[in-house]
Amino acid sequence: ADGVYGSTFFVATGFHGLHVIMGSTFLAVCLIRQILHHFTSQHHFGFEAAAWYWHFVDVVWLFLYISIYWWGS
Repeated sequence: ADGVYGSTFFVATGFHGLHVIMGSTFLAVCLIRQILHHFTSQHHFGFEAAAWYWHFVDVVWLFLYISIYWWGS
């Protein structure tokens, strides 16, 4: 990554990868809580937060894809 484009690419994809790892951990915790019957129809905020988090990661990925692959070429 000698240039600005390479540095930006690695930093952006690195941060995105970190968020994906955090989201995967979040989903694993939700799975464990589901297996242990911690969620009810009234108490499921953790699962809902995980869904919102993944939507956030999806939107950020779309922005990264457009900015790196479309504008970068």
